[in-house]
Amino acid sequence: MTKLQFEQHVRLTQEPLRRFLMNLCSGDMALSDDIAQEAYIKAYLNINSFSGKSKFSTWLFRIAYNCFCDNKRAQQRVTTVDIDNTVAYSDSGTDGRFRNQELYMALSNLNEKERSCILLFYMEDKSIKEISLITGIKENTIKSHLSRAKGNIYEYFKTIGYERE
Repeated sequence: MTKLQFEQHVRLTQEPLRRFLMNLCSGDMALSDDIAQEAYIKAYLNINSFSGKSKFSTWLFRIAYNCFCDNKRAQQRVTTVDIDNTVAYSDSGTDGRFRNQELYMALSNLNEKERSCILLFYMEDKSIKEISLITGIKENTIKSHLSRAKGNIYEYFKTIGYERE
């Protein structure tokens, strides 16, 4: 793959990859951008390992998902909290910042595998087979994760008083 071809793939996958990571990171834009950047760097450095057996986007999403998992493991090892780096939100502009807060809260109640499957399936329109390639989870297990995740999200919204009209 040439540098120009790689750049074209980056342009095509940038928005869906960042959206997937933003939702996976519960709306933390800075973290999702860091992980996306790391994924693109790793993809570029390992472009020779792309065999073309799957779509480029599937290969890239797998790299990004692995970067997310690595980041999650690293965060779990950190035991101290850096108070200076916490973000305080003011009341101004909260509509934009918290537009999807309820969805992020519902997604945060899911385990990592369920959240990944539901985001890839419903928000990124990936097939069960593609999700399997990205996450390394068997197809039947993905179907179970999707079913369980939908039920958990439904229960979450029910407990906060959200009812379908």
